[in-house]
Amino acid sequence: MPVSSLSDTRIAVVKLGSALVADGSAARQSWLNSLLEDVARYRKQGVQIVLVSSGAMALGRPLLGAEKPRKLEEKQAAAALGQPLLMAALAEAAKPHGLAVAQALLTLEDTENRRRWLNARATLKTLLNSGRILPVINENDTVATDEIRYGDNDRLAARVAQMIGADTLILLSDIDGLYTADPRVDKTADHVPEVTSLSQDIFDMAGEANADRGVGTGGMVTKLAAAQIAWAAGCRTAITLGFTDHPLSSLDGGARATWFKPPLNPETARQAWLSGHLSPEGVVHVDAGAAGALRGRASLLPVGVTRVDGGFERGAAVSVKDQHGIELGRGITAYSAEDIRQIAGLQTDEMEQVLGYRGRPAVIHRDDLILIGNDNFGA
Repeated sequence: MPVSSLSDTRIAVVKLGSALVADGSAARQSWLNSLLEDVARYRKQGVQIVLVSSGAMALGRPLLGAEKPRKLEEKQAAAALGQPLLMAALAEAAKPHGLAVAQALLTLEDTENRRRWLNARATLKTLLNSGRILPVINENDTVATDEIRYGDNDRLAARVAQMIGADTLILLSDIDGLYTADPRVDKTADHVPEVTSLSQDIFDMAGEANADRGVGTGGMVTKLAAAQIAWAAGCRTAITLGFTDHPLSSLDGGARATWFKPPLNPETARQAWLSGHLSPEGVVHVDAGAAGALRGRASLLPVGVTRVDGGFERGAAVSVKDQHGIELGRGITAYSAEDIRQIAGLQTDEMEQVLGYRGRPAVIHRDDLILIGNDNFGA
């Protein structure tokens, strides 16, 4: 029996390493076809899947010349050349299964800025909920700079998992998991099948970045950093060998891997984060009806808002108080203070006429709300 499986996964983020995707200037189409067969199979079982794929730079590099790009602008040019090739290969693999491929390019700023975080999350969830679209994410190499780029897609995949509330992060790589030492150097190194505590000795096991194949920028160091990000979000991580056909089915069937299992799940981890990290920038007051709905784990709709204190932008952390001034909870708002004042008391279908644009139905979505003195939030 495998240490863990995909049978109880709701949302999975699967990261593909460059060495898996690219073979010289050509995509490894047969392998991608087998991967998409897996994706289609698990989607039919109700598992939502997002791919985070490296490989654009590797595919585009030969078009620039024989040498490996070293300057930032050379790497960006290679990525610009290779990204269409990568998406075309994935689209070809997805087509037989009735799946359309959607491209999303992100930078570090997109996952650190609250407004961009909300926009990116809403976009990805819309794509996932469509039922026939496979989101494919890559770092936006053509515009990223040394100061803001991740430098590897392992950590980007973990940030995406955190963003969309994934419960499983799968890092498909050229190694079948964590070893007690770098197995390329120490032949006596032992494989570690499961990690339940991210202690310093775990990080001490990591080796250097993989230079053998010359196409990737990550190594076990970045994979452990990704596992640590996912861990804090209550998302388990699997590091496994990706070169085999049907890598997800193989993992589910017990293929060798290292599973990182945090003590929290995504819901309880998010609750802990919201509880400990929100410093209100303003106050949204609600009527009795809204207060009752919030206690029942509903989102805050504009019809229930009576007043707004303070000036804040969309994506701000705010306090929510009832008609008696008692704090009900804290959350992240989808609107600025000025916009909330304009739509306070309105039905959802009246908002667009007042604002001049079609916004989101909720002022604060239940996933972004933590109730004071209540162990539950969101759903």
